[in-house]
Amino acid sequence: MRAGRLVALMLILQRRGRVTAADLAAQLEVSERTVLRDIEELSGAGVPVYATRGPGGGFQLLENNLPELTDPDDWRPAARRPGHPRRAHIHITPEGLRLAAVLRRLQPIRVSRTHAPPEDGWLAASFRLETIDGAIIDVLSLGPNICVIDPVELRDRVADSARQITLLYAAR
Repeated sequence: MRAGRLVALMLILQRRGRVTAADLAAQLEVSERTVLRDIEELSGAGVPVYATRGPGGGFQLLENNLPELTDPDDWRPAARRPGHPRRAHIHITPEGLRLAAVLRRLQPIRVSRTHAPPEDGWLAASFRLETIDGAIIDVLSLGPNICVIDPVELRDRVADSARQITLLYAAR
C-alpha cells in the first residue's frame, strides 16, 4: 500500500539520515524508480526532503525541519494549493535563462506570458520550488542574472547568503 510505504520511507529517513535510492528500494522492497516517485510525492506534499548527488549522496530530511510522526496532529504539510506544486517567481535575464538551461538549474523554468515582463529586458518566470535550501544554491549559481520575487523567505535567504559570501571575500 502506497500510504504505508510513504510513512515507512519518512521513518527510514528520520532514523538513518541520508540514504541512497538503492538502499531505500531494498528496504521497501520496490524499484528505485518507485522510490523516486515516492520522494517526489513527499516533496510535493510539503515534506522537506532533498537530494544530494555524487559519492556519499542520497536523500534526507532537512535537519532543522524534521517532521515527527509520533502524533499525526503535530505535523501538517506546507501550505500550498492541493494538487499544485509550490512555485517560486523570479525575474531573469535571457542570458540567465540560457545559463540555467546549460547548468541544469531551476529546471524547468516557465517564462510567464500573463505577467508583464519587467522593463530592461528581464523576463518574468517561475520554477518549481522543491526546497528553499536547494533553491538558494541554484539561484546563487546564476549570479546577477536572476532576482527572486516570491516567496519572500527564499529572497531573504538568498540575500543573506550573498552577504555572507561578500563578507568572506571582502575580508581577504
